[in-house]
Amino acid sequence: MPRILVINPNSSAACSAGIDAAVAPFRTPGGPGIDVLSVLDGPPAILSWRDWHAAVEPMCRLAEREAADAIVIACASDPGLEAMRALLGCPVLGVFRCAVAVAITRAERFGVVAIVDASIGRHALTLRSMGLEPRLAGEVALNVSMDALLDPAAVRGRLIDAACRLVRDGAGAVVLGCTGMAGHRAAVEQAAGVPVIEPCQAGVAMARLVLLG
Repeated sequence: MPRILVINPNSSAACSAGIDAAVAPFRTPGGPGIDVLSVLDGPPAILSWRDWHAAVEPMCRLAEREAADAIVIACASDPGLEAMRALLGCPVLGVFRCAVAVAITRAERFGVVAIVDASIGRHALTLRSMGLEPRLAGEVALNVSMDALLDPAAVRGRLIDAACRLVRDGAGAVVLGCTGMAGHRAAVEQAAGVPVIEPCQAGVAMARLVLLG
């Protein structure tokens, strides 16, 4: 059976548990196995560029130790995507790119909710490389910690407010710009009234399609 390896580049076990719950519906009889692993020697969260770079080498070492038919990098800043693709012979997908690809199938313009301001610059570089920056309706940063984001209630109201603001600004779909937001997707979608894309679900869905090809 093919194996999809979902790598959380940060060391947060709680974040990985949220990712695992988000992708659980994709574990189907006869389908590929889906395993979620944390980079135990990675940073506790990918907030700064320093965190982004610090995650790459330990993530590469983990990927080298694991046999996988496809790898999904479970961080919405897609750290180390190019390094992993150069290192490995299997498909490597970044969840932010996958989420944006899903968003533009659902709406002409989309918005992004980021965990911190620094994420916005990283997302902008990715959107520019994809040629999709003109379709961004806006991006809002919450500027909260990973621990706060993983709390079922602490920031849900702020997430909903951010998504609704993006809808008012013209977004027909909203991308959750951090994998720590996975547990909030359904509530945010219900409140915002537009499709809300969870990046790890988008990444695993695309990995399944790649393996079918």
